[in-house]
Amino acid sequence: MNPVIKTEQIEKIYDMGKIKVTALKKIDIEIYPGEFVAVMGPSGSGKSTLMHIFGCLDTPTKGKYFINQNEVSALKKSQLAKIRNKSIGFVFQTFNLLPHMNVLKNVELPLLYGNVRPKERKKRAIEVLEELGLGDRLDHKPSELSGGQRQRVAIARSIVANPAIILADEPTGNLDSQSGSDVLSIFKELHNQKNTIILVTHDMQIAKIAERIIYIKDGEVADGNITA
Repeated sequence: MNPVIKTEQIEKIYDMGKIKVTALKKIDIEIYPGEFVAVMGPSGSGKSTLMHIFGCLDTPTKGKYFINQNEVSALKKSQLAKIRNKSIGFVFQTFNLLPHMNVLKNVELPLLYGNVRPKERKKRAIEVLEELGLGDRLDHKPSELSGGQRQRVAIARSIVANPAIILADEPTGNLDSQSGSDVLSIFKELHNQKNTIILVTHDMQIAKIAERIIYIKDGEVADGNITA
């Protein structure tokens, strides 16, 4: 089986004028289809930088990054945008829902960017929202939902286009303990459905729901194969 994600000696260096800051140092990682991996590390460890590269939101300064055996580390911004829309679903700590759109329209967005026809967009978005228990919230705006409901909308948006990878960055960070537990249960179920999930967290108790933990420290992989 070929990895869905592969990095070869990637480095990320930020040029701050006279000072250069190395955020990532020679990272070699492989993640396979259907894996549930947690990327863990303290603040400033480089895990968020790594997630941005995984999500094609940023590019490495050195090294190579592959998605489904295709090198994406050298692509232009417009090409990276297409990869993001086609292959990656994002779930953020702050939800990143558009406040002026209702739930249904927020979830339809990846399909809109993917040029899916309106009737099919609506059908698929409704199906995913109903699966996540939000079938009665289609016309609600994000401000009319609880934090847990907003995160479920964000999860629905992340999976509606059937991406190769689901990236979740501290997805329970803004939730109370019960809502956070409910969201983690959704990720477990998505994993059971053979989705590839990468969960970024600083919390070991959250990381333990994954089947493997990659620990990042000082920009390096301190351990890439901790069994959760």
